[in-house]
Amino acid sequence: MKKANKDQERKYHMNEKLRLRYSKVKADLLDLEEDTTNTVTSQLRELAKETGRGISSVERLKDALLDEADLLEDASEIFSRMHTSTRQSADEIKTRIKEAEQYEKESDAKHRLFKPNPTNAMIDYAEDSSNHFARGNTFYKLFWIFFIGCFAGVIIEMIWCFIRTGHIENRVGLIWGPFNLVYGLGALALSYCLYKYRNRSPFYSFAGGFVVGSIIEYFCSLFQEMVFGSTSWDYSHMPFNIDGRICLLYSIFWGILGVLWIKEIYPRLGRSILKIPNKVGKGLTWVLLVFMLIDSLASGLVVYRWSKRVEGIAPQNSLERIIDQSYPDKTMEWLFPNLEFKASDNT
Repeated sequence: MKKANKDQERKYHMNEKLRLRYSKVKADLLDLEEDTTNTVTSQLRELAKETGRGISSVERLKDALLDEADLLEDASEIFSRMHTSTRQSADEIKTRIKEAEQYEKESDAKHRLFKPNPTNAMIDYAEDSSNHFARGNTFYKLFWIFFIGCFAGVIIEMIWCFIRTGHIENRVGLIWGPFNLVYGLGALALSYCLYKYRNRSPFYSFAGGFVVGSIIEYFCSLFQEMVFGSTSWDYSHMPFNIDGRICLLYSIFWGILGVLWIKEIYPRLGRSILKIPNKVGKGLTWVLLVFMLIDSLASGLVVYRWSKRVEGIAPQNSLERIIDQSYPDKTMEWLFPNLEFKASDNT
């Protein structure tokens, strides 16, 4: 109890010391601003007075004024960094308090069926306290987010498709297992790019999701078309689209997803990943990574062979014959119902 009181007292003294220091710096900066304004105004008046009396009169003031300008530019950069840093700190403090209050409110609510969503700050603390193998924004954490995203994205979109159309449509992107690399890459990119904004206000998450999601969607579409000559979506009929690969509406959806992802989904994923024991976590990560690489390579070969089959090109070797037997057109159309091959220039 005494130790807790001493810790609390020390924190109070530290905060008070910081407050006094800030007050002194604030006063000094205001004095500096006034002195700088007066000095510059005086020097510029002198320059205006000397202008027209000959080059020698102006030269006398030039070096002093240029030195003053360099000093002010250097000070401006320092103050700009300080402005950004302090604004970020203030925003993070307010955001963390708001999210902590919301968590406590949800925890106290009666008749809850599920536990409230943890805050990102709670996940950070739990990872550091347990020295978890996937703590922070590291390779292990990002792989598990990618892997879960590949799986969860397929399930969610299949459910959404069923709600809209009344029938289940396959949304996989690989031939083995319910995985789609686009969803996984989207989850990975959003987590990696928005991680430093996880404890900040939603505006930053929206802006980051808008930009990151649009870039991912554009280059995934470009890659698919360049490598396989096929497309899985086309926004050419939508307003404010770029090459039919992205459009404003879906970029806004990406922004909304950025907020939902880093504030709602990422903490839940973090809590789930924390349940993976340290003893098996790293080894299991590498096993799944190898599996996903093999699955991706095999899927690429199968889709590539399918594209050649559509063009009427017969199998050239035993591997292509095995692919044709194992993955005929009907199987491929069921696996990838939205994949369309663009007409060849030769046809």
